[in-house]
Amino acid sequence: MTTNEDTSKRQGCSTPLEMNQRQCALLEDELTNAYQLLSKARANVADLARMNDLLVTGKANADTHFRLAMADLGRSGINGSQMIASQNVHLRVENHRLLELTLLKGA
Repeated sequence: MTTNEDTSKRQGCSTPLEMNQRQCALLEDELTNAYQLLSKARANVADLARMNDLLVTGKANADTHFRLAMADLGRSGINGSQMIASQNVHLRVENHRLLELTLLKGA
């Protein structure tokens, strides 16, 4: 043993070997924690990829149904934008009527 090691033990200080062992243990804990976080992140990415696949499939189905509905409207001679415009006017009239009724009840 060297003089420094003898002095360190008497003063209650860790030896360089003990300090390195503690540092190594801390690094191992951090590494273990990082691996756990990485595993969770990979699982989350896999879930997001599955969700994206479902959304893409759902969007494709919705697009198909929309195109079929527009084709049916076209065959029946009804213009989709005209139908939406007439519904818009109807809803505005109904909203105005309901607003008037609400104001009359409140007065």
